[in-house]
Amino acid sequence: MDTPVLQFGTSRFLQAHADLFISEAMKRGEALGPVTIVQTTGAGERSRRLAALAAKDGFLIHIRGKQDGRIVDKVSCVMSVKRTLSALTQWDELSRIFAGETKVVICNTADTGYDISAESAGWPEAIPASFPGKLTKLLFARFQQSGEGLTILPAELIPRNGDNLKAIVLKLARDWHIGEPFIAWIEEKVIFSNTLVDRIVSEPLEPAGAIAEPYALWAIESQPGQVLPCTHPAMVVASDIARYERLKLFILNLGHTYLADGWLKSDLPRDMTVKQLMDRPDAKARLEDLYEDEVLPGFAAQGMRGAARAYVAQTIERFENPFLKHRLSDIAQNHQEKIRRRMGGFLEWSGSDALMLRAMAADASRNA
Repeated sequence: MDTPVLQFGTSRFLQAHADLFISEAMKRGEALGPVTIVQTTGAGERSRRLAALAAKDGFLIHIRGKQDGRIVDKVSCVMSVKRTLSALTQWDELSRIFAGETKVVICNTADTGYDISAESAGWPEAIPASFPGKLTKLLFARFQQSGEGLTILPAELIPRNGDNLKAIVLKLARDWHIGEPFIAWIEEKVIFSNTLVDRIVSEPLEPAGAIAEPYALWAIESQPGQVLPCTHPAMVVASDIARYERLKLFILNLGHTYLADGWLKSDLPRDMTVKQLMDRPDAKARLEDLYEDEVLPGFAAQGMRGAARAYVAQTIERFENPFLKHRLSDIAQNHQEKIRRRMGGFLEWSGSDALMLRAMAADASRNA
C-alpha cells in the first residue's frame, strides 16, 4: 500500500493532531492518503509503540474538556496509520519510500530536534545523527532517484519552523559538498512550509493513543505548489500565519512557562498538574495579572488587543480543563530555553517594558 504521507515522530501529540485529522478526513474522502510513521531514535518505549500505531483496528484518541462553556467527552479511532518504520534499523526501506511514494512529510521533534552539532563534517556514510541530517540524506536519495517535488510540514514550536529547517538542510548540503544541482533542486522543488500547531495532549494511552483537549489548530502558511495531507475544519491555510504563532507562543506557551517557573521555585507537589495549580486562587490571580499587566499591553502596541484578549480567555478555559492531567514537570523540561524563546521572544517582538517578563528572560540568559 502506498502511503503518501510520511511522518517523523511517534509522539502522542502527532497521534492526537495530524494522525487524527487525516483519519477523519479519510472518512470524508478529503485526505491525500494514509500515513507511514518513522521512529527516528532508538528509544525503547517508542519502539514498543510502533506496532500498536499501525494496528489493524487503529488506536484511540479521547477528546475531553470544556469548549465554549460546554463539556466535550468523545472517543475517536484513528485509522490513518498503515505502516511504521525505524530509521535506525530500516533505513533502506525508509529511503525507498521517501524517494518514491512520499508526497508530504510531517515532522515533530523535541526542543533540541534541529541541533546538528553532532553531524560529521563531510558526507555521512552511516545514518546521520540528527533529524535534519537524516532528512538531508533522504532528500538526496529522492533527488537522485526521481527528482520529484515534495512538501515538508514541520510541527516544531519554533517561529518560521519551515524556514529554519530549510536553512539547516541547505547548510548541511553545503557542509557535505553535495553539489549545487542538489541545492538548486531543494530551492525549486522542495517546499518547506511554516506551520503552527496548537492542541494540549496531556496523557498517553497504552499501547498507543492519547487524551487531548477539544481545541485544535493547524495553521499552515500557503505556498505555490504546496501539497497538503488533508482538509479539516481545524486547519487554516493562509498567506500569513504570524498572528496565530504569536497568540499561541506569547499567551498559551508563555503562560505555561510562567506557571512552571513558579512551581519550580515552590515546595508544591512534584506531580502537580496545570489544573491543580489553577485551582489555587493565588496562582490563577498571578497568571491573570501577568496577562493583564504585561502581555496584553504588548499585544495592544502591535494592534492585536482584541484578538489577544479573546485568546487569553480561551487559554484560561483550556488551563482549567478538569479532565487533562497536564503535568508541570512535562512543561518544565528545557525550561531556560523556553523562557528565552517565549518571554524573550515576546519582549523582542512587542517592545514591551514588562518588568517581570524582562527579569525572567535576563535570569534565563545568565543561566544559559
